[in-house]
Amino acid sequence: MREFLTDFETIFNNAIFYYAVVVMGSYVIFTLLSAIEMNSYMKKNSYVNYREILVSPLAPSVSILAPAYNEEATIIENIRSLLSLHYGNYEVIIINDGSTDHTFQRMFDYYQLEKVDFAVNYQITCNEIKGVYKSKLPSFSKLTIVDKVNGGKSDALNAGINVSGKDLLLCIDVDCIVQEDAILKLAKPYLEEKYQVIATGGVVRIANSCKVEDGKLVEVNMPRNLWPRFQVLEYIRAFLMGRMAWSRLNGLLIISGAMGLFDKNIVIKVGGYDHTTVGEDMELVVRMRRYMYEQDRRFKVVYIPDPLCWTEAPADLQILGRQRNRWTRGTIETLWTHKDLFFNPRYGILGMLSYPYWLFFEWLAPIVEAFGVCVFILLALMGNINWEFSLILLSMVYCFSVMLSTVAIFFEEMSYQQYTKGKDLAKLLLAAFLEPILYHPLTVIWAIQGNVHKFRGKNNWGTMTRKGFKNAEALNSTANTTT
Repeated sequence: MREFLTDFETIFNNAIFYYAVVVMGSYVIFTLLSAIEMNSYMKKNSYVNYREILVSPLAPSVSILAPAYNEEATIIENIRSLLSLHYGNYEVIIINDGSTDHTFQRMFDYYQLEKVDFAVNYQITCNEIKGVYKSKLPSFSKLTIVDKVNGGKSDALNAGINVSGKDLLLCIDVDCIVQEDAILKLAKPYLEEKYQVIATGGVVRIANSCKVEDGKLVEVNMPRNLWPRFQVLEYIRAFLMGRMAWSRLNGLLIISGAMGLFDKNIVIKVGGYDHTTVGEDMELVVRMRRYMYEQDRRFKVVYIPDPLCWTEAPADLQILGRQRNRWTRGTIETLWTHKDLFFNPRYGILGMLSYPYWLFFEWLAPIVEAFGVCVFILLALMGNINWEFSLILLSMVYCFSVMLSTVAIFFEEMSYQQYTKGKDLAKLLLAAFLEPILYHPLTVIWAIQGNVHKFRGKNNWGTMTRKGFKNAEALNSTANTTT
């Protein structure tokens, strides 16, 4: 028995070690690719005059689709923000997805809406559209309100697609804060890339503790709460060092659901958003990519490093856990739906690199890590642990994690430097040292829960309560008064 345990420990240690080396090696490669892509983007765009795009007749027209469900507290400010974006030819379509509060009534009263005769072209299946409304006021001519039977975010977006009349679709969360030049920067690749661009996305940032006035971000602050601060670090790594690298390889599988610009024609051809999955943003991009491969058409999915959208991150661990649980289930659903992509050379980098990577290192990584911890504890209880090797491995992983986060912070400071205060930078660096100990274990637990819930058949979004930017602003004022 002792000999068996010794052999098992050796095999276990080797497997974990080589898996960790492969994962860390991939992160190093992605970091280098991101640095190359970031440098190329900043050089190329250092002398860009976005006003030329603003007035150009060649600039694609854009329909902004924003589903709204029970948003009565902030819906007027959110719409005002969307209507003030700097772009020439665009429309704003708010889809009231069967709200049970006064969301629709607030819009109806404030914007003086009236129901219009509108022949909806149901190119994509969605729940019943009860009415399409326009404002009586000429100053709000770009605004369209769609009132429909509740069907969830994906169904609401599909309804918006059926009503939209522009070339591109900017799908966003209505409660996000969008930079005024966001459409200009997202639309730019559609004008300049050699191959057809089917989707573009930008960096999403955390707005907790930031100062917001009239739906606009006026001051960037580091979140006071520790959990959103960890998410700031996490988002910087994911967007600046992850998705930028995949964009360089043209292997990006996801455009954030908070904000993405899509080719409407391709979205319709693939059938719009899938309302049976909780990971509709990732699934749509994968479906669009495989469609282009099947049509033998050259294409690109582009990610840009500009901070274009700010969102409120969960500060409550229970709500944060639900979010990560849902992300895991969405990943599983997408990977299973498109399982025939696995090492399929017909789909190029999508089948040979992107899909396998997400399978082995995005979905399976938390499972491998959790399994490794359980086996480690079991072997420790049986007194069969090589403590020297284990401590070296743990130290190596911890130091690499801190180094990766530090490099991500360096990327942030060398690019758009949103956090300009010295104390904010110090807080971010401290978070880098604490994250592997305090935050990362929780993300593993939530990922395991997501796997368990998925295979038990749970398929709901879960309640995602937000405090709202007004509350955050009030908290800022209170803090300033008391200190």
